[in-house]
Amino acid sequence: METKSKNSAMVVATLVLGVIVGFSSLLLSVLLDVTERFFLNFEETNLVPVDVNAGAMHRFISVLIGGIIAAIIWYYLQRHYRPVKLGKAVDGQKMPLVKTLIHVCTQIFFVGTGNSIGRELAPREAGAAWAQKWEEVTAKYPALQLTAEDRKMLVAAAAGAGFAGVYIAPITGAVFCIELLYKKINARVIAVSLTMSTIATLIGSIVKGYKPYYLVGSNNFHLQLLPLVVLLGPLSGLIGTIFKKYIAKAKAHRVRNINIMIQLPVVAAITGGIAAFYPQIMGNGRGLAQLAMSTNSHSQKVILALLFGLVAKVLVTLFVMKCGGYGGVLTPSIAAGAVIGAFAGMAYIAFVPGVTIAQVAVLGAAFFLAASQQAPLMALFMLFEVCHLNFSALLPLAMGVGLSIAISKWLQTKSFFK
Repeated sequence: METKSKNSAMVVATLVLGVIVGFSSLLLSVLLDVTERFFLNFEETNLVPVDVNAGAMHRFISVLIGGIIAAIIWYYLQRHYRPVKLGKAVDGQKMPLVKTLIHVCTQIFFVGTGNSIGRELAPREAGAAWAQKWEEVTAKYPALQLTAEDRKMLVAAAAGAGFAGVYIAPITGAVFCIELLYKKINARVIAVSLTMSTIATLIGSIVKGYKPYYLVGSNNFHLQLLPLVVLLGPLSGLIGTIFKKYIAKAKAHRVRNINIMIQLPVVAAITGGIAAFYPQIMGNGRGLAQLAMSTNSHSQKVILALLFGLVAKVLVTLFVMKCGGYGGVLTPSIAAGAVIGAFAGMAYIAFVPGVTIAQVAVLGAAFFLAASQQAPLMALFMLFEVCHLNFSALLPLAMGVGLSIAISKWLQTKSFFK
């Protein structure tokens, strides 16, 4: 009887939180859209992922003002509060709901004004905070109480559902919960996480629709790609692991004191200066990734534009985190990997017909993401879902993320890499 009661409590929690987290993600999507319209007079789409039409000074001012406002909010917020990492939240560390939501909204605002950081962390943190609030409220009602293990599962699933509701990717949301947060797999966690992510996706799609997040042209991935995958997978694993290492260093030395009021606006000014003539630096990396996936030429101008974008995006994103900014690195990783893949594709298509640069850019994005996030399954399913790929992409994706994570794990055991 007790087991039946706990199962019923979990069913109720899964359904209710799926709806709550779904609307939370929907509202964060609306906040991003409103911010972009107000500051940049711009509506983001997969065809136009960054504001290429605003004047250079307009972009500079938007990014700078966004950096100044975010620095002020984060400074005063962190005087009595430290953002809780998702892994700690799953283990039971409390996420104060109001302060967490202020922190979450600041991340979305920061990205919406054009600053360089991922926005996927915000909906995940919001989802986890809502799950903890649900657990706190239902603790008063014996019929709705959960076991300690189920509470951990619920927070992890809600974080994944937050991601799913923004990126319209239910499998990725569920895999994020299982692979990166809960780190256990059984029928129960699959049912809870996938159901919650699916509900959140359905609600989030009210605003976002079901359009692909990235446009890749042909979805038919041929076997001619496999020799390139054997080379690109390990290469992306190497570079992605290096990126992961410097992300960790930037976070470990993140400024939280009064210096954030100086350092973050300075980084915003640098970002704005770059954005004035290279708008693809702005935002979460979607613009740069789409530029790589839209490449169909290997002219010197294109190569230099992509190379500059790769270096600038990586360095600016690292400095944003070091100088006090918060946000995700998942979509910046996709941008970096897509550019590396595009370069590989430019060389490969000269020898192998029937392969497009866009397809190789997608593969590079997945392989790089697998290493930088240490999440091969999430990387595979995320690119599969957000690009609306078909079954023919699964073989090269699976093969490449496997090679990428293998190289990454091997590197991290070596003393010269530490």
